[in-house]
Amino acid sequence: MNKSILITGAGGGIGSEIALQASQQGYKIGLIDLNEKQLREVGSNIPNSIVLPADVTDEESINKALIAFGETPSALVNCAGIVRFGSLLEQEVKDFKDVIEVNLLSSFIVGCAVAKLMEKEGQGNIINISSISGGKHPAIHSGAYAAAKAGLVMLSEQMSLEWGKLGIRVNAVSPGFIDAGMSASHYQDSKERKKREAMVPIQRIGTADDIAKVVMFLLSEDSSYIHGENILVDGGVMNSVLANIGRS
Repeated sequence: MNKSILITGAGGGIGSEIALQASQQGYKIGLIDLNEKQLREVGSNIPNSIVLPADVTDEESINKALIAFGETPSALVNCAGIVRFGSLLEQEVKDFKDVIEVNLLSSFIVGCAVAKLMEKEGQGNIINISSISGGKHPAIHSGAYAAAKAGLVMLSEQMSLEWGKLGIRVNAVSPGFIDAGMSASHYQDSKERKKREAMVPIQRIGTADDIAKVVMFLLSEDSSYIHGENILVDGGVMNSVLANIGRS
């Protein structure tokens, strides 16, 4: 199988950085995003890429994108994501559903469509981008985001159990505080940035490059025995809770 990869949410942030690094590693890239203008801007800077505007929550749209790609991808990265901030009591049902559909349902739709093709080849590699919010500590006022990302971690584990025998490896990556994409606006405020940096044991905010490098490792043969895992890339912040509790 040739080295080729489909990346959802490739119109910016972490998704576009993964695409760039995959291109540098010799992959043929299929860029998937709903924002066609943004997607074409990204594609213009990434060699060997194909722009595939598509709605990741729509099966027909994804099937058309797969046909346009023209081959069975050797890898898939589900990176599409949105957030609708606000307390649960103020959250509109439509906003809650939209977040679940883009962050969770889309990975099921795209994952299954691609896995059916990979099964015929007897091999493949799927990586789902979750979040530390999908772990044990959801962020307040983040609507359905934490629930969707927690579901994505469980979906990744279920995929790994069912698809491992088909030759398809599946893992999840959970970024922490990352200055990219949806989170970039948080770090334009210097006070907020310093506050968050202080919460991270290694005292810095992560970058899209930090996440992309882990994804590239999982795509490589060096990670061939890693399967069904959720890898935290958070500078140690999830382990730092006790360190911030005073002792008497």
